[in-house]
Amino acid sequence: MSVQNFIPELWIARILTKLRKAYVYAALCNREYEGEIRQAGDTVRIGGIGPVTIRDYDPGVALVSEELEDEQQVLRIDQQKYYNFQVDDVDRAQANVNLLAAGMEEAADGLADAVDQYIAGFYTQAGSTTQLTAVNSQNVLAFLLTLGQALTENNVPRVGRFAVIPPWMTTKLTLAKVLLASEVSNDAFTNGYVGRAAGFDLYESNNVPTTNQGTEYKVMAGTTKAIAFAEQLVKTEAYRVESGFKDGVKGLLVYGGKVVYPDALVVGDCTQAAEPGVQ
Repeated sequence: MSVQNFIPELWIARILTKLRKAYVYAALCNREYEGEIRQAGDTVRIGGIGPVTIRDYDPGVALVSEELEDEQQVLRIDQQKYYNFQVDDVDRAQANVNLLAAGMEEAADGLADAVDQYIAGFYTQAGSTTQLTAVNSQNVLAFLLTLGQALTENNVPRVGRFAVIPPWMTTKLTLAKVLLASEVSNDAFTNGYVGRAAGFDLYESNNVPTTNQGTEYKVMAGTTKAIAFAEQLVKTEAYRVESGFKDGVKGLLVYGGKVVYPDALVVGDCTQAAEPGVQ
């Protein structure tokens, strides 16, 4: 590929496709607002209404009517990440792979990781957090059931629930025979999906937030209703480097997220416990 043959629209589509295959947290958000952004600094208006009052019916009493209140929220596109890399002509000619194409793949992976870390940070806005639990294979299912209970007590629908867990918790679930090792190995390449347990679709990620010097994990669980997310790859350009025999590619991703329904999000506070009988 050369600068002359670079078609931005094709590469934008390619990178966005790669991003959505690599996302874990971002794939679990409400993303219906993406068509409304064009650049950093844009705001997206998220419509909503207040609660509707349910009253007892009495045939002899006039019906009470109420006016719905608009509870509109604002999603700000306030995050920006870019990539900018160069490939020497000699290196490209001697390489067995298309270095520019490989560079774009690496750029997409890096952007996906940055976005997922950003969304994982919304755990601080969850509607509830469970008590700190030391998790091993004997209580890992009970831990997940506690998260489900917290969501149910918040009147969150059971359909479409997810939980994002660290890799060590996948191991605990496999040891407990809640997940089958063969199923985990086959499914983990699709947005980190590792299986289903305790009413959750389970996703594995290295971006599960930690505190207390990396010993306490914040397992986020909920539904896609909880977080709104929007992104746009607003620019991707190829250029010729004037100071050498090189081609370069650069691009800019803008995005933003917001917890719009905190009650649809719960955080399980946990540590990794040793297995019984294992020193």
